[in-house]
Amino acid sequence: MNKVYRSSIILYSLLFCISGIVLHSCKDIQEIDQFLEKNIDVFVEKGKGIKMIYSDSAKIKMILTAPVLERHIHPGREKEIFDKGILVTFMGENSNPVSWLEANTAIREVSSGKITTKGRVEFYDKDKKLETPELIWDENRQIVYTDKIVRVTDPVQGDTTYGFGFQANQNFTVFEIKKKVQGKINSNEFLGEK
Repeated sequence: MNKVYRSSIILYSLLFCISGIVLHSCKDIQEIDQFLEKNIDVFVEKGKGIKMIYSDSAKIKMILTAPVLERHIHPGREKEIFDKGILVTFMGENSNPVSWLEANTAIREVSSGKITTKGRVEFYDKDKKLETPELIWDENRQIVYTDKIVRVTDPVQGDTTYGFGFQANQNFTVFEIKKKVQGKINSNEFLGEK
């Protein structure tokens, strides 16, 4: 009888362990189901404290930093959204910073190689500063442009120019304002300032 009693205890202990594992597994499965019910988009990657370094032939061409990145990886519709701001540092021949681009928001369309920046957009180098509500950077053509109002400030020459439409190389060494404005205008309204 001692043997039967011991076998029963072992059997009940084993059943208790198995039922505990099964019940615990059910709880995990329920948690997994609840997690998956939150409509998680598997085609969206999110990151914080972003730093991207672009190079060509082992030379750094630009550094992009942003507090937040949301990367959409839907095939054929890839894009990167920087809705908390962006800072792009363009590098010169010796990998020294030569110009910068800052904006409140940016969207990079991967297929076209274009970044559209919006909000308070500033593109500047050591001598000049461009301000506009929208600026498009074409990575492939290495130019920045807009059809919106622009203000270009050149403190060295003591000059400020306003206009509509702008195009420059990404190093900001050669630029053109498409239509210059003469007279007084309230540019703060157009540039998002109050």
